[in-house]
Order: sequence, then C-alpha cells, then structure tokens
Amino acid sequence: MKAMEMEEARRAAVSGDRKALESLIRALLPRVRNLVRYLVRGDADVDDIAQEALVAVISGLPSHRGDAPLKIWADRVTVNSTFAYLRRLRRTRSQVEPEADLSVVPAPDSPPDEYAARRRAVRLLDKIPDDQRQALVLHHVTGMSVPEIAYMVDLPFETVRSRLRLGMQKLRELHGDGE
Repeated sequence: MKAMEMEEARRAAVSGDRKALESLIRALLPRVRNLVRYLVRGDADVDDIAQEALVAVISGLPSHRGDAPLKIWADRVTVNSTFAYLRRLRRTRSQVEPEADLSVVPAPDSPPDEYAARRRAVRLLDKIPDDQRQALVLHHVTGMSVPEIAYMVDLPFETVRSRLRLGMQKLRELHGDGE
C-alpha cells in the first residue's frame, strides 16, 4: 500500500470505515511484526508485542498529524510499545526462558530472496547483545538518528554511538564467519 493510499485508509478508518481499518492492519502487520522481531531476541513474545503495538497504532490513528508518513509513525509507535513491553517483562520475569525458533513474516510483495536475507539478518542479530541490537535496528531499520535513539532509550549520545559501532563490528565478524 502506497503512502497516499495509507493516508486515505487512515482517514477512512478514523471515520469508522471497518474495511479501511482492516486493510490498514493487513498492510502494517508484516512491517510491525518484523520490526518487533528485529528488536527482541527469539520468538517467545514477538506475537504478543506485535499485537500490543498494533493496538497502539490503531488507537493512535486519530492523533497522527501527518508530520511523517504513516509507516514511519507506525514504526515509532511499534518501537515505543516494544520497549514498554520489554520493561514490563524485565520486571516480571526473573528467569530467562529458552529461545524459540525464529520466524519472520514476509511482506506480501517481498521476493523470496529478500525473505531469506531477512531471516539471515535476524539470525545474526540474535547473536549480538540486546543493547547493540536495539541501537542497530533503531538506526538502520527505522532510520532514527543517533540523537533520536539517545533520547528514546534515555542514554548519552556517545553510548549510543558506541553501541552502534560495537554492533556493526560484531555483525561484520559474524558475517565473515559465514553465519
């Protein structure tokens, strides 16, 4: 769905058009789920987090001002929902659960090679520390700047830059090992 179509669907959904809302959800679901999957390790909570993020996106549709394209705005809402969920999870879980096998939802129009590349990227991301992983995803997937990431995760600018550098270094090492 193109940006103009998404904006039209958003306006119709806010006005109560259920079909437009369903169409918008279908268009955003793969993007939201994949972003969540890139941000968290393993699949154990991905569906719950993605569902919560979609609910946040839907409930926030009337407040979208159009400053950024709807997809970018939905990415930000998804990131915020994911971090909020992870903070709640840390408070309630005292023991680490075993990691589930990964899965990525392909976008309906994605060629098979892109899907395989995403699976490989997620496998590599699973092998780096969470703080580096999140910095890399926020910067390279959602396009956030280092100051924006620093603000979002409440860390100093240099800490975020360091995490990005270390994460890229680790990804290069893993990629070089034929992972």
